[in-house]
Amino acid sequence: MSTDEDLDIELDDKQLQLDLARVDKTGTALTTDQGIGVDDTDNTLRAGPRGPSLLEDFHLREKIMRFDHERIPERVVHARGSAAHGYFQPYDAALAQYTVAPFLTDPDTRTPVFVRFSTVQGSRGSTDTPRDVRGFATKFYTAQGNFDLVGNNMPVFFIQDGIKFPDLVHALKPEPHHEMPQAASAHDTFWDFVTLQPETMHHLIWLMSDRAIPRSYRTMQGFGVHTFRLVNAEGRSTFVKFHWTPVAGVHSLVWDEAQKISGKDPDFNRRDLWESIEGGVFPEYELGLQLIAESDEFAFDEIDLLDSTKIVPEEAVPITPVGRMVLDRNPDNFFAETEQVAFCIGNVVPGIDFTDDPLLHARLFSYLDTQLTRLGGPNFPQIPINRPVAPVRNHQQDGFHQDDIPLGQANYHPNSLGGGCPFVPGAGLTAPDQNTYVHFREQVDGHKSRKRSETFADHYSQATLFWNSMSAWEKEHIAAAYQFELGKVAPMHIRERMVEHLNQIDHTLAVTVAAGIGVAAPEPGRPNHGRISPALSQTSMPGSTGVRGRKVAILVADGVDETGVAALRERLLAGQAVVDVLGPVDGAVTTASGGTLPVDKAMNTVASVLYDAVAVGGGDAAADLLVADGVAVHFVAEAYKHAKPLIVLGVGDRLVQAARLPVYEVSDRTGDVPSKPMAAALDGVVFLAPDAAPDAGFFTEVQDAIIAHRHYDRPVAGIAA
Repeated sequence: MSTDEDLDIELDDKQLQLDLARVDKTGTALTTDQGIGVDDTDNTLRAGPRGPSLLEDFHLREKIMRFDHERIPERVVHARGSAAHGYFQPYDAALAQYTVAPFLTDPDTRTPVFVRFSTVQGSRGSTDTPRDVRGFATKFYTAQGNFDLVGNNMPVFFIQDGIKFPDLVHALKPEPHHEMPQAASAHDTFWDFVTLQPETMHHLIWLMSDRAIPRSYRTMQGFGVHTFRLVNAEGRSTFVKFHWTPVAGVHSLVWDEAQKISGKDPDFNRRDLWESIEGGVFPEYELGLQLIAESDEFAFDEIDLLDSTKIVPEEAVPITPVGRMVLDRNPDNFFAETEQVAFCIGNVVPGIDFTDDPLLHARLFSYLDTQLTRLGGPNFPQIPINRPVAPVRNHQQDGFHQDDIPLGQANYHPNSLGGGCPFVPGAGLTAPDQNTYVHFREQVDGHKSRKRSETFADHYSQATLFWNSMSAWEKEHIAAAYQFELGKVAPMHIRERMVEHLNQIDHTLAVTVAAGIGVAAPEPGRPNHGRISPALSQTSMPGSTGVRGRKVAILVADGVDETGVAALRERLLAGQAVVDVLGPVDGAVTTASGGTLPVDKAMNTVASVLYDAVAVGGGDAAADLLVADGVAVHFVAEAYKHAKPLIVLGVGDRLVQAARLPVYEVSDRTGDVPSKPMAAALDGVVFLAPDAAPDAGFFTEVQDAIIAHRHYDRPVAGIAA
């Protein structure tokens, strides 16, 4: 049994290794790359103050040369990313019957990890919140070598065969004749391609759902996409699908909000990840596995385990929780770590193997091939962030950026001059052990042909399953997303073709979308099979972290009643929420009692879209000032329209009235036209009556409203925001 000290050493192995590459420049003098001291880095060496620059200025030449070569090729996809260090720890040894991989079976082992989240379509300089797939790639630095689980936030992919990947990406990226649009799928070439490839239909409906606009990386699922194998000590294989589930729950943005965030803060998701970790609100995820016996490979109707456009519903194969991952350290340098990290799906360790998924096999080639170009040659595994903590000993030689200095005479196998080293310990093994990789012994037989299995042929049933499993508000958002995207497509025949596909998924969906894009409603098509999988809806994953990490804005002005604001802020901070007090200007506001209340930010420097909930302070004078401030009125109206929790203290309700929100009973309305609230208008709205002290019941309502994340049943169509 390992001691606590042993655990710390194991967990710190990667950080100790990175310490060798970290350079602290504090208190040091400037030098060239050769270690030569520099006396002036602001002026070129010249022949006289107004004379020509001299070629002998080696510092100028080196400085400019290094600047000219700072950029490396960005990733073709997943170019824009953000990353963090952390650890993974299994709950128990239950998986030992399925795999020899100790990082999955030893509950005393904390394996260092580096996780990179990313968008797919956009360039490095694009935005964080487009409608897009998100990458969720995890590098486990295990004692047996690196295991890279390179997945996405959606469990299925567009295509079934990797040979179509170049076509997909070409169609998805900005159009070649004018290089537009950036980080967007709402354009002609993408929809032309997908409407000609029915296999894309299941992934498309995920892309049109709110899964494509996650609130943060902390509230985003991750999936291995493919079916892999676990292999145990006897060489027995079990099919496996990997699932990451955030402990904070699965939550998304509203599309209008996502578009506005792109302008207000294009770094929204990466900033959230960075600030959460810096603030001690560490993102946490549970790893769950779907385990399928080899004998059950063909036990699922309409599902081929080798088809990456299909899921295995959780109702058919429940997810087994196996461990947790915590991200608790930000990178020291974005380029050195986040940009240079190289994930390769072929990086597996003993106990994990591949299946014959044709998309997976193409990725096995493509990922390694890409790194050779992007990172300058075959020695990219020696870059510190990519180095395994397991020792590396082989006969690979030379190449660009060879950092090691191999000793000895023999750089080949077999050899006697080097004592036969490094020797091959696994010669003759038929089953893996935890330190030696042995490929699973699968019998393969078949005629060579360019032909796809008939078991891959159903392209609509699972899209229908996804649609059937959505809540009412999720369905509404999906239909609106199709209307938005197809509304950006100029050729009508492409719109019509997509409606025909939707009619094979669900007739109501097809009719709804058609009505919004100028296409005739189709006649009923393929009948809806009626099956559902409740686990597919975001409503099934609310999370269990309370208000921890939620961002709340409190609007104040001169004359604010500081008592209610202070009590609310204190209670939210106690729950580890992030609270910003916003005023008309920066600095501080005067309170109703004559004191001062510090303001964190001015309202006009932020926006409601950057927060999870909005509160309005009380106080007569403050309410009058806020009502007269169009920024404040819009702030509240926009937050309400985006279904966010709204907390109203005392006479702060005047601002809510000024925003013309439909939330008042007859007896409460102070305007000329009393009216009852519309159905669900009060969802997520918490009032504290004037002169009332905030009590436990009030704070419970506030917490419940924030934990619910959004209140999508509100009537918001008539709100001008």
